[in-house]
Amino acid sequence: MKPSEQLYEAVKDIWAAYNDHPFVQGIADGTLDHEKFRFYMIQDSLYLHGYAKVFAWGMIKSQTEEDIRAFAALISGALSEESENHQKYMEILGITPEIIAQTPVALTTESYTSYMLKIAAEEGPAEIATAVLACAWSYALIGAYVGKFTEGRKDPFFAHWIDTYDSEEYLRCNDETIALVDRLAKDYTPAQMEHLTQILINCSRYEAMFWDMAWNKEM
Repeated sequence: MKPSEQLYEAVKDIWAAYNDHPFVQGIADGTLDHEKFRFYMIQDSLYLHGYAKVFAWGMIKSQTEEDIRAFAALISGALSEESENHQKYMEILGITPEIIAQTPVALTTESYTSYMLKIAAEEGPAEIATAVLACAWSYALIGAYVGKFTEGRKDPFFAHWIDTYDSEEYLRCNDETIALVDRLAKDYTPAQMEHLTQILINCSRYEAMFWDMAWNKEM
């Protein structure tokens, strides 16, 4: 099995449960409270600041031009495709850069990003790539799931979010992240793979906490 296949087996049940979360269900059927979504978009913007920095650590620690370019492309993806999605909702919801800057970082957001940045600062490129895999890969699966529902896609408010994560461009970027993990961890020992697995499990648990935080608007 490829490293990514081993990792997926360890978290597939955690990721599948995201689709049953009321926040995700609300996007799928178009019934999610817009204020909950607004809260989520602000915290997700704050999360992405840390997310991009994790990729930057990957660039710094990479030993080959191929890996440097791979992490650079992921930074670009996080700050372009994701940013474009956020910009759309910032305009709709009246969220300015000043509002984001003045909004406190929620405890879950801070804990999640701090964990990833700790991995990035202390460990190697494979561990860094694995730390972001929970977000990147699970969103691709969520996008495919919510994309099956006509209600959400017909709703002009949620259609853009669904189209972003259920798109060929997002899938391409996610596939590049998976390929990067496979390349960096191809010679890993069972003990090293066990460590990567624990990183992915921890980040996947943080993802679940992030959906709970958004649903409950918990600071």
